[in-house]
Amino acid sequence: MRDLIRVEQLFKSFGNGAKRVDVLKGIDLTFSQGERAAIVGASGVGKTTLLHILGALDRPTAGKVLYEGRDVFTLNEKELALFRNREIGFVFQFHHLLPEFNALENTMMPCLIQGLTKEEAVSRSETILALVGLKNRLLHKPGELSGGEQQRVAVARALVLEPKVLLADEPTGNLDTKTGESVFRLLQDLNQVKKVTLIIVTHNLKLANQLPRQIHLVDGKAME
Repeated sequence: MRDLIRVEQLFKSFGNGAKRVDVLKGIDLTFSQGERAAIVGASGVGKTTLLHILGALDRPTAGKVLYEGRDVFTLNEKELALFRNREIGFVFQFHHLLPEFNALENTMMPCLIQGLTKEEAVSRSETILALVGLKNRLLHKPGELSGGEQQRVAVARALVLEPKVLLADEPTGNLDTKTGESVFRLLQDLNQVKKVTLIIVTHNLKLANQLPRQIHLVDGKAME
């Protein structure tokens, strides 16, 4: 498999002078197209920071993140926002659905931001919602859905534009064990069906061990 993402000598610090905290200390990683990987480590070690930089939500202090050979941090903010919307899907611990909109409307949001027609947005959203098992819940608002169903809407929204990469930050952390395992299986199934590169941050080692690759963050370094 070819390398989709290459991380080169990635550093991230917060604060200045005596208050400076070095979180990431020279990380080198590659991820292949269609790969499944977990990022694990103790609380506060920088897992979410690394995921946010991989997703171009945050900029590194130093180093590069290359997607198919292109350093994304050479893009300006507008170009970077378009890149994120088109190429990367995000799933967070808290689903961040808009409560006033139903499942279909929430899923359509990235399509409308990207400039697709409403008809195309509806078609894509109906298809992906059916794929995540919500064919009969399209018109339900978040308050009318279970926690697991809300997270499935979040997964559908993340995948509606068919990104190459799906980044998930503790996607099962706010769910009970059975529901969490169901969402985790869904993410793995979608990785197989869509060939999307799946990178998950999780504290749950039982789930992490189900993935072919585990990256351990220890003292700002990545170990495998």
